[in-house]
Amino acid sequence: MEYLPAAGAPVQGHILCCQCGVPIPPNPANMCVGCLRAQVDITEGIPKQGTVHFCKQCERYLQPPGTWIQCALESRELLALCLKKIKASLSKVRLIDAGFIWTEPHSKRLKLKLTVQKEVINGAVLQQVFVVEYVVQSQMCEDCHRIEAKDFWKAVVQVRQKTVHKKTFYYLEQLILKHRLHQNTLRIKEIHDGLDFYYSSKQHAQKMVDFLQCTVPCRSKSSQRLISHDIHSNVYNYKSTFSVEIVPICKDNVVCLSPKLAQSLGNMSQICVCIRVTSTIHLIDPRTLQIAEIDGNTYWRHPFNSLFHPKQLEEFIIMDISRVQDKKKGAGAGARSNKHTLAEAWVRKTSELDTDHQYFCCTHLGHILNPGDLVLGFDLANCNLNDEFANKMNPQHIPDVVLIKKSYDRSRRQRRRNWKLKELERDREATDTDDERQYQDFLEDLEEDETIRKNVNIYRNADIPVESDTDDDGAPRISLAEMLEDLHISQDATGGEGAEMLT
Repeated sequence: MEYLPAAGAPVQGHILCCQCGVPIPPNPANMCVGCLRAQVDITEGIPKQGTVHFCKQCERYLQPPGTWIQCALESRELLALCLKKIKASLSKVRLIDAGFIWTEPHSKRLKLKLTVQKEVINGAVLQQVFVVEYVVQSQMCEDCHRIEAKDFWKAVVQVRQKTVHKKTFYYLEQLILKHRLHQNTLRIKEIHDGLDFYYSSKQHAQKMVDFLQCTVPCRSKSSQRLISHDIHSNVYNYKSTFSVEIVPICKDNVVCLSPKLAQSLGNMSQICVCIRVTSTIHLIDPRTLQIAEIDGNTYWRHPFNSLFHPKQLEEFIIMDISRVQDKKKGAGAGARSNKHTLAEAWVRKTSELDTDHQYFCCTHLGHILNPGDLVLGFDLANCNLNDEFANKMNPQHIPDVVLIKKSYDRSRRQRRRNWKLKELERDREATDTDDERQYQDFLEDLEEDETIRKNVNIYRNADIPVESDTDDDGAPRISLAEMLEDLHISQDATGGEGAEMLT
């Protein structure tokens, strides 16, 4: 027979609360949770409101006393920054849990939900949950302040190349974007023969110089100018200038090497074609397909110049062409290109079709040329070569024509180009049609050269539909597999990349 307590009698194992008389399990305070919270507030002394400072220009938060850090919205870094502001008050309690409560990104409010514990009357442990609200106030950081004051940079990297074509700069721009080397720049200024990169510290400028020396053949020198000097604290304020000069050779240039350099490269012909400029200059001998690479140090020890500039390219038509299967190597010859085919061709200028004048030449483009094709090249037979090494060469060793690349319909290639590149934000001078032509040349080089394409981020242009290849004229094109999707993530006013945390 089960014993039932009388009505109003306390349940066995329970006691009455000393304040309200409600039956509760025994505890050291002899009070229920409601009465205990009414008697003791363990969050007393912890501020329920605060402020954080945010710079709109660089999208960083102030970490007192003077450090600005990048934090995404609702990230661990931002949570740690907010908790540091009430760290002293939390020393009297035990922090169990902390997290963000979602707020509208544009509300300029951050809400933290905190769970704390504290030992109260007679050893009883009380746990409480409360919310701390932070107001995001705008404040310009010192770096952005210098930018607005127009006296902000501490170091500048001046990149120059003494050429009339900007192919190397277009390639360098894509490398900078891919490796995100432009993030620390305060300003990028474009001038007629190069770019100027401005930085807030000498270390960032030195990092850019090191990057340039690894990606393009160049040489550099530095200097500094004293701006101010505090004699009491012995502090000097300098502005540093780094001058970087890129070798004045671009893709598709015809160059004339010195006899000593040509011999050191495996007895190459002095007349060579530059097929690519990466960290080294890639040359090919159109007579033998022999290839060589020249780094920056070798170039500055044995400098040479381009014989022509791109505007002097002339259009030829292939009258007859025959592939050369076996070409004997000369004594001490170096490696040959496997991507090109040696051929002998008879060509005629399209401007001289009413005459019978033809030119004979050897070319490295035998794998893509056929009779009737149009090709761009340089006429060496009817020009005055104003070059130190070319003037001393035996005229029999100078070819009549050097073919550079196959000619395609440019307007058609431009219409069918379903990809695009990103560009650096920079202060430009007035652009002209020649700049646009040079940029189109660079885009065509990307389509024709897979090696350069691997170092560049190419994005699909959704505005241009993908066409079928039924009416393909044979022009090189970039496959969809090599393209990246161009993502646009909206940035909110309180945390830059915080939108990524919300998706």
